[in-house]
Amino acid sequence: MRKIPFLVVVSALISACGGSTNETPAESNEAQAMYVPEHEKGLLEKATRFFTALPSRAESTENPLTDEKIALGKTLYLDTRLSKDGNNSCNSCHGLETYGVDNKQFSEGDLGKNGDRNSPSVYNAALHFAQFWDGRAADVEEQAGMPILNPVEMNIPSEKFLVDRLKGIDTYKEMFKSAFPDDSDPVTYKNLRYAIAAFERTLITPSAFDDYLNGDENALDKDQKKGLYDFIEVGCITCHTGAGVGGNMFQKFGLYGDYWELTGSKVIDEGRFKVSGNEAEKYVFKAPSLRNIEMTSPYLHDGSVSDLSKVIRIMGKLQLNKDLSDEQVKSVLAFLKSLTGEIPSGANS
Repeated sequence: MRKIPFLVVVSALISACGGSTNETPAESNEAQAMYVPEHEKGLLEKATRFFTALPSRAESTENPLTDEKIALGKTLYLDTRLSKDGNNSCNSCHGLETYGVDNKQFSEGDLGKNGDRNSPSVYNAALHFAQFWDGRAADVEEQAGMPILNPVEMNIPSEKFLVDRLKGIDTYKEMFKSAFPDDSDPVTYKNLRYAIAAFERTLITPSAFDDYLNGDENALDKDQKKGLYDFIEVGCITCHTGAGVGGNMFQKFGLYGDYWELTGSKVIDEGRFKVSGNEAEKYVFKAPSLRNIEMTSPYLHDGSVSDLSKVIRIMGKLQLNKDLSDEQVKSVLAFLKSLTGEIPSGANS
């Protein structure tokens, strides 16, 4: 009897059984592409329970947005004449080209003095439930007029001082009249506040995360999806939810320890207690929005930490009583980078 080589027999058996040798590289790649990691299953549905995509503008019934009002607000926002000695504009501390901040621990005012809290981003701020770290302003309309009169910031001595200055400028008289056509005396401090706020209500920065929330599951890469999963699972969504991924609640900074022990803060800021006098609000601050957080260092109310990975670790320990692993920190960081959005066209020009 003629002997058949062993390899021929094995090959024939595999072919007869429909073995894997019939699978083409294209079919193998397709199978891998169809594989969905366990943590991604239902992730989009889960995410939409906690987050919403950004609107195109932060509309206001009290302050309806018009092209004329927005144009006036932008002009005022960039004008150094809104500071007493002409050294600062709103843009000095909240740079439109640098994601709404100045990337300094503390911002320098009109007289060269520094403030005592880190300047938060103006982008998406109109969506927050309150303004400033301590929430002392209800909305951007109220907030817009406060730094102008602050002696450390823009140092304008009174509302009348600035109104008189603007009334002496023909361009402003025309722009105020166009923006507030029903007012017999349109150049007022209230109208100034409302115009700046109207401009700020257009400063919205959609990102890949919004595409994801709107149904494009490929908008985030695998690392960002894992980061989103970890962000939810470890409990970051306790304080950071909604369209702003934060900016919608007050929270004590240091639920499980004294924040300055981990941040190295040189001054202990008592937060809302300085405004309310309520002992229960010691060390309570507005939970910040995490939109564009990658671009807005240094971080926290006092700009005490510049490394975002370190901030993630600190927040895990102080707010959740969890020692996050290196892998979790890396993962959450990847997700946070998906929140870096597009600066609106024309906002900084």
